[in-house]
Amino acid sequence: MSCLITGELAATEAGVAPATIRKWVQLGHLKAAGKQGRRVLYRLEDVFAAERIAHGRSRRPGG
Repeated sequence: MSCLITGELAATEAGVAPATIRKWVQLGHLKAAGKQGRRVLYRLEDVFAAERIAHGRSRRPGG
């Protein structure tokens, strides 16, 4: 089972501002996994994947 976290905690885990999490959603790098009341929830592994995409770490070396 995946660990679901709030946007604020996602930002803390990725070392970015909460606005960056929202920007990643806008850009399609990150997708919400659910809601808890008014809070949007994200899968922790998706947050780390979005962070790699945003910082270009998903590219192959020399590519």
